[in-house]
Amino acid sequence: MASVKLLQAVSPLIDLVYPPRCPLCGEGLAMQQGLCGTCWGELAIPGEPACATCQRPFGDSGVLDGAICAPCLANPPRHDGVTAGTLYNDAARKLVLSYKHGGRIALAPMLARLMAARLPVLEGDWIAVPVPLHRMRLWKRGFNQSALLAREVARLRGTGLCVDGLTRRKATVPLGGLGKTARARALSGAIAITRARSDTIQGAQILLVDDVVTSGATSDACVRALKQGGASAVRIVCFARVLDEAL
Repeated sequence: MASVKLLQAVSPLIDLVYPPRCPLCGEGLAMQQGLCGTCWGELAIPGEPACATCQRPFGDSGVLDGAICAPCLANPPRHDGVTAGTLYNDAARKLVLSYKHGGRIALAPMLARLMAARLPVLEGDWIAVPVPLHRMRLWKRGFNQSALLAREVARLRGTGLCVDGLTRRKATVPLGGLGKTARARALSGAIAITRARSDTIQGAQILLVDDVVTSGATSDACVRALKQGGASAVRIVCFARVLDEAL
């Protein structure tokens, strides 16, 4: 609370030295948070109706609540739901690149607000756990973008937080362009429960936090590790989800 009051007190000075600007287009803003009205309109927010299992939007197909999409019927997922703040389009891509590769970690609270706002009511106690980075990538980047988002989501939704619940035991090659079998092979044995956090994970309801979910291979490996470690439920929450057919 003290830190919030301090931030409020110095905000006018920050705005004077660093005039607020939209992180996407550079347009002037009234406050040091959010986007301009035009750029907000460029984000694609997932809609309803959606698959009851994976929240894949059905569009205007007239399906009933509780319907399950064809991919989930054919291959039921291990997770207990997916929540995405946005769909991955040009605007979301620019934000992710600025945040993750441009080092603009101040975007984390805004991205997390979109994620937290999309989460359903969470019954019982939940713990936010980020998708882990391998130590070499963490050293090069300087931060785990998923861990920063997990911290903000936990704060906004009042959940627990375990930033080191998972560990990436080996470096993996970039998964983009790989087929399903190759992705699974690359991630085999790569992600595991952190031994010191096994008691925390056992029986817990987990919010698995990531910045972007693309093929789902990495999140699936995390879900598998968490379920094997005794987690009672794992819901994935991300800022952007790649669902080209939903755009």
